[in-house]
Amino acid sequence: MTATLPAKQVPSPGAPKRAGGWTLPFRERIAPYAYVAPFFLIFGVFGLVPFLATFYIALFEWNPIGDQTFIGVDNFTRMLADPRFWNATSNTIRIWLLSTIPQLAIALVLAHVLNHARLRAAVFFRMSILVPFITSVAATAIVFAQMFDRDYGLLNWLLGLVGISSIDFVQTVWGSHLMIAVMVAWRWFGYNTLLYLAALQAVPRDVYEAASIDGAGGWQQFRHITVPALRPIIIFTIVTSTIGGLQIFTEPLLVARTTNLTCGAVRQCQTLTLFLYEQGFGRYEFGYGSAIGVALFLMIILIAAVNYLLSTRIRGEGR
Repeated sequence: MTATLPAKQVPSPGAPKRAGGWTLPFRERIAPYAYVAPFFLIFGVFGLVPFLATFYIALFEWNPIGDQTFIGVDNFTRMLADPRFWNATSNTIRIWLLSTIPQLAIALVLAHVLNHARLRAAVFFRMSILVPFITSVAATAIVFAQMFDRDYGLLNWLLGLVGISSIDFVQTVWGSHLMIAVMVAWRWFGYNTLLYLAALQAVPRDVYEAASIDGAGGWQQFRHITVPALRPIIIFTIVTSTIGGLQIFTEPLLVARTTNLTCGAVRQCQTLTLFLYEQGFGRYEFGYGSAIGVALFLMIILIAAVNYLLSTRIRGEGR
Protein backbone atom coordinates (compact mmCIF):
# COMPACT_ATOMS: atom_id res chain seq x y z
CA MET A 1 0.00 0.00 0.00
CA THR A 2 1.51 3.27 -1.05
CA ALA A 3 0.94 6.56 0.74
CA THR A 4 -0.82 9.18 -1.23
CA LEU A 5 0.94 12.53 -1.15
CA PRO A 6 -1.28 15.58 -0.81
CA ALA A 7 -1.65 17.49 -4.01
CA LYS A 8 0.34 20.72 -4.21
CA GLN A 9 -1.94 23.62 -3.63
CA VAL A 10 -1.73 26.18 -6.39
CA PRO A 11 -3.06 29.59 -5.41
CA SER A 12 -5.88 30.87 -7.49
CA PRO A 13 -5.15 33.79 -9.80
CA GLY A 14 -7.08 36.19 -7.57
CA ALA A 15 -5.43 35.15 -4.27
CA PRO A 16 -3.20 37.77 -2.57
CA LYS A 17 0.51 37.13 -2.82
CA ARG A 18 2.57 36.67 0.37
CA ALA A 19 6.21 36.83 1.42
CA GLY A 20 8.53 34.75 -0.73
CA GLY A 21 6.78 35.59 -3.97
CA TRP A 22 3.25 36.39 -2.75
CA THR A 23 2.44 39.85 -1.41
CA LEU A 24 0.52 40.46 1.83
CA PRO A 25 -3.17 41.29 1.85
CA PHE A 26 -4.08 44.97 1.81
CA ARG A 27 -5.14 44.93 5.47
CA GLU A 28 -1.74 43.60 6.58
CA ARG A 29 0.12 46.02 4.33
CA ILE A 30 -1.69 49.02 5.74
CA ALA A 31 -1.51 47.93 9.43
CA PRO A 32 2.03 49.24 10.18
CA TYR A 33 1.11 52.69 8.86
CA ALA A 34 -2.05 52.70 10.96
CA TYR A 35 -0.01 51.92 14.09
CA VAL A 36 2.33 54.91 13.63
CA ALA A 37 -0.31 57.28 12.25
CA PRO A 38 -1.44 58.64 15.69
CA PHE A 39 2.07 59.89 16.44
CA PHE A 40 2.35 61.75 13.14
CA LEU A 41 -1.15 63.18 13.53
CA ILE A 42 -0.41 64.49 17.01
CA PHE A 43 3.00 65.78 15.92
CA GLY A 44 1.47 67.49 12.89
CA VAL A 45 -1.25 69.24 14.91
CA PHE A 46 0.75 70.21 18.00
CA GLY A 47 4.28 70.33 16.55
CA LEU A 48 4.55 70.98 12.84
CA VAL A 49 1.62 73.40 12.45
CA PRO A 50 2.74 75.71 15.33
CA PHE A 51 6.32 75.46 14.06
CA LEU A 52 5.37 76.67 10.57
CA ALA A 53 2.98 79.26 12.01
CA THR A 54 5.86 80.75 14.00
CA PHE A 55 7.76 81.53 10.80
CA TYR A 56 4.62 83.02 9.28
CA ILE A 57 3.63 85.19 12.26
CA ALA A 58 7.24 86.49 12.57
CA LEU A 59 6.63 88.45 9.35
CA PHE A 60 3.69 90.35 10.84
CA GLU A 61 2.94 92.92 13.49
CA TRP A 62 0.53 90.50 15.10
CA ASN A 63 -1.76 91.36 17.97
CA PRO A 64 -4.26 88.59 18.85
CA ILE A 65 -6.93 91.14 19.78
CA GLY A 66 -5.98 93.75 17.17
CA ASP A 67 -4.82 94.02 13.59
CA GLN A 68 -2.26 91.86 11.81
CA THR A 69 -0.04 93.91 9.52
CA PHE A 70 2.58 92.44 7.22
CA ILE A 71 5.95 94.07 7.95
CA GLY A 72 8.41 91.60 6.38
CA VAL A 73 11.72 91.28 8.26
CA ASP A 74 11.18 94.33 10.48
CA ASN A 75 10.74 92.12 13.55
CA PHE A 76 14.14 90.53 12.93
CA THR A 77 15.75 93.95 12.37
CA ARG A 78 14.24 95.17 15.62
CA MET A 79 15.43 92.05 17.41
CA LEU A 80 19.05 92.43 16.27
CA ALA A 81 19.05 96.03 17.52
CA ASP A 82 17.42 95.19 20.86
CA PRO A 83 19.95 95.03 23.75
CA ARG A 84 17.47 92.95 25.75
CA PHE A 85 17.68 90.20 23.13
CA TRP A 86 21.49 90.11 23.30
CA ASN A 87 21.38 90.15 27.09
CA ALA A 88 19.01 87.15 27.07
CA THR A 89 21.23 85.37 24.53
CA SER A 90 24.32 85.95 26.66
CA ASN A 91 22.54 84.71 29.79
CA THR A 92 21.28 81.60 28.01
CA ILE A 93 24.69 80.63 26.64
CA ARG A 94 26.43 81.18 29.98
CA ILE A 95 23.90 79.12 31.92
CA TRP A 96 24.05 76.41 29.25
CA LEU A 97 27.85 76.15 29.43
CA LEU A 98 27.95 76.29 33.24
CA SER A 99 25.38 73.51 33.55
CA THR A 100 26.16 71.20 30.62
CA ILE A 101 29.92 70.73 30.89
CA PRO A 102 30.06 69.81 34.63
CA GLN A 103 26.84 67.79 34.33
CA LEU A 104 28.14 65.50 31.57
CA ALA A 105 31.59 65.22 33.14
CA ILE A 106 30.14 64.14 36.51
CA ALA A 107 27.77 61.69 34.78
CA LEU A 108 30.65 60.14 32.84
CA VAL A 109 32.80 59.63 35.93
CA LEU A 110 29.90 58.28 38.01
CA ALA A 111 28.93 55.81 35.30
CA HIS A 112 32.51 54.52 35.16
CA VAL A 113 32.63 54.14 38.96
CA LEU A 114 29.23 52.41 39.19
CA ASN A 115 30.24 50.04 36.42
CA HIS A 116 33.41 48.91 38.19
CA ALA A 117 32.88 49.40 41.92
CA ARG A 118 31.85 46.38 43.95
CA LEU A 119 29.02 47.92 45.94
CA ARG A 120 26.43 46.33 48.13
CA ALA A 121 22.93 47.15 46.93
CA ALA A 122 24.37 48.29 43.61
CA VAL A 123 20.92 48.45 42.03
CA PHE A 124 19.75 50.80 44.80
CA PHE A 125 22.65 53.20 44.20
CA ARG A 126 22.12 53.08 40.44
CA MET A 127 18.45 53.91 40.78
CA SER A 128 18.85 56.50 43.54
CA ILE A 129 20.81 58.82 41.26
CA LEU A 130 17.64 59.15 39.18
CA VAL A 131 15.74 60.75 42.09
CA PRO A 132 16.70 64.35 41.11
CA PHE A 133 15.32 63.76 37.63
CA ILE A 134 11.88 62.71 38.87
CA THR A 135 11.73 65.43 41.54
CA SER A 136 9.42 68.38 40.85
CA VAL A 137 11.19 71.40 39.38
CA ALA A 138 9.25 73.65 41.74
CA ALA A 139 10.43 71.67 44.77
CA THR A 140 14.00 71.78 43.47
CA ALA A 141 13.81 75.56 43.05
CA ILE A 142 12.53 76.02 46.60
CA VAL A 143 15.33 73.92 48.08
CA PHE A 144 18.08 75.61 46.11
CA ALA A 145 16.64 79.07 46.81
CA GLN A 146 17.01 78.29 50.51
CA MET A 147 20.53 76.96 50.06
CA PHE A 148 21.66 80.06 48.12
CA ASP A 149 19.74 82.58 50.24
CA ARG A 150 21.72 85.69 51.11
CA ASP A 151 20.82 85.83 54.81
CA TYR A 152 20.06 82.26 55.89
CA GLY A 153 21.41 80.08 53.10
CA LEU A 154 23.65 77.11 53.80
CA LEU A 155 26.20 78.18 51.19
CA ASN A 156 26.62 81.68 52.61
CA TRP A 157 26.91 80.18 56.09
CA LEU A 158 29.79 78.02 54.89
CA LEU A 159 31.41 81.02 53.21
CA GLY A 160 31.09 82.95 56.47
CA LEU A 161 33.09 80.26 58.29
CA VAL A 162 36.11 81.11 56.13
CA GLY A 163 35.64 84.87 56.40
CA ILE A 164 33.86 85.53 53.11
CA SER A 165 30.93 87.94 53.25
CA SER A 166 27.47 86.89 52.13
CA ILE A 167 26.72 86.86 48.40
CA ASP A 168 23.33 87.80 47.02
CA PHE A 169 23.23 85.15 44.31
CA VAL A 170 19.83 86.09 42.90
CA GLN A 171 20.70 89.76 42.42
CA THR A 172 24.10 89.28 40.76
CA VAL A 173 24.74 88.16 37.20
CA TRP A 174 27.25 85.36 37.76
CA GLY A 175 25.68 84.39 41.08
CA SER A 176 22.26 83.84 39.51
CA HIS A 177 23.81 81.99 36.57
CA LEU A 178 25.74 79.72 38.92
CA MET A 179 22.66 79.03 41.03
CA ILE A 180 20.53 78.07 38.01
CA ALA A 181 23.35 76.01 36.48
CA VAL A 182 23.74 74.00 39.68
CA MET A 183 20.01 73.34 39.72
CA VAL A 184 20.03 72.12 36.11
CA ALA A 185 23.14 69.98 36.59
CA TRP A 186 21.75 68.41 39.77
CA ARG A 187 18.48 67.56 38.03
CA TRP A 188 19.94 65.98 34.89
CA PHE A 189 23.23 64.34 35.87
CA GLY A 190 21.48 61.16 37.10
CA TYR A 191 19.60 60.72 33.83
CA ASN A 192 22.81 61.03 31.80
CA THR A 193 24.63 58.74 34.22
CA LEU A 194 22.14 55.95 33.57
CA LEU A 195 22.52 56.44 29.81
CA TYR A 196 26.29 56.10 30.10
CA LEU A 197 26.00 53.17 32.48
CA ALA A 198 23.67 51.31 30.14
CA ALA A 199 26.17 51.74 27.31
CA LEU A 200 29.04 50.55 29.53
CA GLN A 201 27.12 47.39 30.39
CA ALA A 202 27.57 46.34 26.76
CA VAL A 203 31.38 46.54 26.99
CA PRO A 204 32.80 43.05 27.74
CA ARG A 205 34.57 42.73 31.08
CA ASP A 206 37.34 40.85 29.31
CA VAL A 207 38.46 44.11 27.72
CA TYR A 208 39.10 45.73 31.11
CA GLU A 209 40.69 42.56 32.49
CA ALA A 210 43.04 42.35 29.52
CA ALA A 211 43.95 46.00 29.99
CA SER A 212 44.69 45.38 33.68
CA ILE A 213 46.92 42.44 32.83
CA ASP A 214 48.79 44.66 30.37
CA GLY A 215 49.42 47.14 33.18
CA ALA A 216 46.83 49.80 32.33
CA GLY A 217 45.72 51.79 35.36
CA GLY A 218 42.29 53.15 36.13
CA TRP A 219 42.85 56.45 34.31
CA GLN A 220 44.24 54.71 31.24
CA GLN A 221 41.27 52.34 31.15
CA PHE A 222 38.89 55.26 31.50
CA ARG A 223 40.59 57.20 28.72
CA HIS A 224 41.23 54.43 26.20
CA ILE A 225 38.30 52.06 26.85
CA THR A 226 35.43 53.82 28.61
CA VAL A 227 35.40 57.07 26.66
CA PRO A 228 35.73 55.46 23.18
CA ALA A 229 33.00 52.96 24.08
CA LEU A 230 30.68 55.80 25.10
CA ARG A 231 31.46 58.10 22.18
CA PRO A 232 28.09 57.60 20.37
CA ILE A 233 26.05 58.14 23.53
CA ILE A 234 28.24 61.12 24.49
CA ILE A 235 27.36 62.72 21.15
CA PHE A 236 23.68 62.05 21.87
CA THR A 237 23.80 63.59 25.36
CA ILE A 238 25.70 66.64 24.11
CA VAL A 239 23.07 67.31 21.46
CA THR A 240 20.11 66.76 23.80
CA SER A 241 21.73 68.85 26.55
CA THR A 242 22.30 71.62 24.03
CA ILE A 243 18.66 71.60 22.98
CA GLY A 244 17.41 71.53 26.57
CA GLY A 245 19.97 74.05 27.86
CA LEU A 246 19.12 76.68 25.25
CA GLN A 247 15.40 76.29 25.98
CA ILE A 248 15.67 76.66 29.76
CA PHE A 249 12.60 78.37 31.18
CA THR A 250 11.28 77.05 34.48
CA GLU A 251 14.40 77.28 36.67
CA PRO A 252 15.16 81.01 36.16
CA LEU A 253 11.45 81.85 36.37
CA LEU A 254 11.15 80.18 39.78
CA VAL A 255 14.46 81.52 41.08
CA ALA A 256 13.53 85.17 40.48
CA ARG A 257 9.81 84.77 41.13
CA THR A 258 9.43 88.27 42.64
CA THR A 259 10.39 89.91 39.33
CA ASN A 260 8.46 87.44 37.17
CA LEU A 261 9.44 87.27 33.46
CA THR A 262 12.26 89.84 33.61
CA CYS A 263 14.10 87.53 36.03
CA GLY A 264 15.78 90.26 38.05
CA ALA A 265 15.80 94.04 38.23
CA VAL A 266 18.38 94.24 35.42
CA ARG A 267 17.32 91.04 33.65
CA GLN A 268 20.43 89.34 35.01
CA CYS A 269 19.13 85.79 34.49
CA GLN A 270 16.45 86.26 31.82
CA THR A 271 16.89 83.57 29.15
CA LEU A 272 15.73 83.62 25.54
CA THR A 273 12.62 81.58 26.27
CA LEU A 274 11.65 83.94 29.10
CA PHE A 275 12.25 86.95 26.85
CA LEU A 276 10.17 85.29 24.12
CA TYR A 277 7.34 84.60 26.56
CA GLU A 278 7.50 88.16 27.93
CA GLN A 279 7.15 89.71 24.48
CA GLY A 280 4.58 87.27 23.14
CA PHE A 281 2.31 86.59 26.10
CA GLY A 282 3.27 89.46 28.41
CA ARG A 283 3.11 92.32 25.89
CA TYR A 284 0.99 90.51 23.26
CA GLU A 285 3.54 91.21 20.53
CA PHE A 286 3.21 87.84 18.89
CA GLY A 287 5.13 88.83 15.77
CA TYR A 288 8.17 89.95 17.72
CA GLY A 289 7.95 86.93 20.00
CA SER A 290 7.79 84.63 16.98
CA ALA A 291 10.90 86.28 15.53
CA ILE A 292 12.72 85.51 18.79
CA GLY A 293 11.50 81.90 18.53
CA VAL A 294 12.87 81.62 15.00
CA ALA A 295 16.21 83.01 16.17
CA LEU A 296 16.30 80.49 19.03
CA PHE A 297 15.52 77.66 16.60
CA LEU A 298 18.34 78.69 14.25
CA MET A 299 20.74 79.01 17.19
CA ILE A 300 19.92 75.48 18.41
CA ILE A 301 20.37 74.07 14.89
CA LEU A 302 23.71 75.85 14.49
CA ILE A 303 25.17 74.78 17.84
CA ALA A 304 23.87 71.22 17.47
CA ALA A 305 25.42 71.01 13.99
CA VAL A 306 28.77 72.26 15.29
CA ASN A 307 28.66 69.72 18.12
CA TYR A 308 27.83 66.95 15.66
CA LEU A 309 30.62 67.89 13.24
CA LEU A 310 33.21 68.12 16.02
CA SER A 311 32.09 64.83 17.54
CA THR A 312 32.13 63.11 14.14
CA ARG A 313 35.63 64.39 13.49
CA ILE A 314 36.82 63.16 16.88
CA ARG A 315 35.21 59.77 16.22
CA GLY A 316 36.97 59.55 12.84
CA GLU A 317 40.33 60.36 14.39
CA GLY A 318 39.75 57.71 17.09
CA ARG A 319 39.38 54.90 14.57
